[in-house]
Amino acid sequence: MEIATPFADRGEVDLALRAARIELERRMGIFDALNTSVGGLQAQSFALQNISGNIANSQTTGYKGITTAFVDLIPDSTTPNRQVAGGVTAYATPTISSQGTVSASTVGTYMAINGDGFFNVQTPTGRVDNQPQFSGVTYYTRRGDFQVDAHGHLVNSAGYYLMGVAVDPKTGNPLGNVPQVLKFQNSFVPAQATTTVQYAANLPAVPRTLSSATAPVGSITAAGGLNPSDFTTNFNPLVVGTPAPPYTDNTTMGSPATNQQTPPVAITSATLLSGTAPSDSLPGGFAVGDTITVNGTTITFTDASTALPPGAQDATHVRIDDTVGDLLGKIGAITGQAPTIDAGTGAITLHTGTAQDLSVTSASSGWTAMGFGATTNIARGGGGTPGAGVVIANDQTIFQQQSISGGAVTAYDATGTAVNLQLRWAKTDSASLGAGHSDTWNLFYQADPNATGTQAAWINVGTNFTFGVNGQLSSPVGSSITIPSVSVGSQSLGNLTLNIGSGGLTQYASSGGNATINAINQNGYAAGQLQSVAINNDGIVVGTFSNGQNLSLAQVSLSHFNGTNYLKALDGGAYAVTDESGPAIAGAAGHISGSSLEGSNTDIADEFTKLIVTQQAYSANTKVITTANSMVQDLLNVLR
Repeated sequence: MEIATPFADRGEVDLALRAARIELERRMGIFDALNTSVGGLQAQSFALQNISGNIANSQTTGYKGITTAFVDLIPDSTTPNRQVAGGVTAYATPTISSQGTVSASTVGTYMAINGDGFFNVQTPTGRVDNQPQFSGVTYYTRRGDFQVDAHGHLVNSAGYYLMGVAVDPKTGNPLGNVPQVLKFQNSFVPAQATTTVQYAANLPAVPRTLSSATAPVGSITAAGGLNPSDFTTNFNPLVVGTPAPPYTDNTTMGSPATNQQTPPVAITSATLLSGTAPSDSLPGGFAVGDTITVNGTTITFTDASTALPPGAQDATHVRIDDTVGDLLGKIGAITGQAPTIDAGTGAITLHTGTAQDLSVTSASSGWTAMGFGATTNIARGGGGTPGAGVVIANDQTIFQQQSISGGAVTAYDATGTAVNLQLRWAKTDSASLGAGHSDTWNLFYQADPNATGTQAAWINVGTNFTFGVNGQLSSPVGSSITIPSVSVGSQSLGNLTLNIGSGGLTQYASSGGNATINAINQNGYAAGQLQSVAINNDGIVVGTFSNGQNLSLAQVSLSHFNGTNYLKALDGGAYAVTDESGPAIAGAAGHISGSSLEGSNTDIADEFTKLIVTQQAYSANTKVITTANSMVQDLLNVLR
């Protein structure tokens, strides 16, 4: 029995089956296209979500944008020429390692990282007695808008607490190497006694003191220096042990003197000690029995006509008919320095010599005619006692007249009490005085502003500062000296180091003749309470205290990762470690910029471009769905 079919023969059957297979494959391709387009819509929706998030966070501090990566899905096929394009899926691509724009801020605790790295932070898990408690889990962020909260923590706007390593305020050394949540509250720094004074100055080549303008030319005082002979005996202010300066000859000149000639002319060494006018003799002249006492030795005048006993014509006797030159020769024999006569005026210059001070007394009219009064006293130059290294109160006035100011600095004793440390420089030798002299200075500090009598008012620091012709310090060698046992009034500072560095102390010309103080500071301070904190460009948290000190309190910790873009993003711009990111590695190549903030790395213009492209792609996928639906409708119409 044959089965009835709508086809006339077997060939028609095969043709119908082939057509049905082709139609089935066409229908399956349409449904695949629908699925692919739906997947495309999902992928573009995912991209749109990332774009909208990036745009929304374009002003978020430290925000790192997320881009979208599209991956094609190819259906398996054994025949390459039957392979189709397939579908698509979307993945998020973080841009954590991309730097945002860093801008300056007026907030001292804000900071940004230029380059690689993250701040170490934690979040509190709860509170006990209103104090935050931490689990010890560290997160990482580049959001640097940290501010000090009520408990002294540095917290950013997202609620993450900054971590770092505490630093010893006095030494600046870190106190360990394990980062902890930082806290600065009721911080107190104890007093630190002054141990070092940093000093730099230029001393004038020619000091202009109050005494220099009126001092005798050629003296140390005229050269702007200090003359130890002007100070109280046994209180030579030079460095302790300095030999007493040698005595020098000093002079005094009498009034112009003339003889009894007509007209009178200036006396000479040939003028007679007595005689009648007109003659080359002294008016009034000397008489028998007159005397002149020189430094305790009496010279007696004898009669010219009476024979003198043997030995009477010696160093202590002069005949009245001898000459002025004879008398001056005997005076010179006593002093060791012969007097001289000015050829123009006849004025006689007496010399002290170096053996002792000069004292001359005589009531003779002949001595008056030679230009001197009844008593003549003049001290030798130089001399004195060895250096005692101290200026007593009785000598303060002359000391200040022969020295220049060296500046002042407020130092601190061990209790933090402020001490006003006044300095003065005195030039003790000058190369301008000739061979054997060098430009040498002594430094003094005020030991007691209220000293009286023989109490010490100023103390020599105990060092001779000598300069070469080039104005550079030649002695002492080195960058510092020690000033022993410094006390001002009742306050003791102990031993101080005066650090002058290399080239910090010079002697060059100065138009004003004063010292130019280039630097004077010290390392002590009073006790102080923390007032505020700020973060500098080295990532150091610096505290400002009530005593005016800025001290290092902590070092902000940074970390980096081998797989930065594989970190897990958390709310508030923080990140957590993942297996793909690898563990945190202490330190970072980037560096901290204080008073700065890193902005979002989102580019608005770029995001708008992506938005347009995404919109077009989304619309294209909807068009594919519309077209596929139309084709299905056409197929259904054929089957009907």
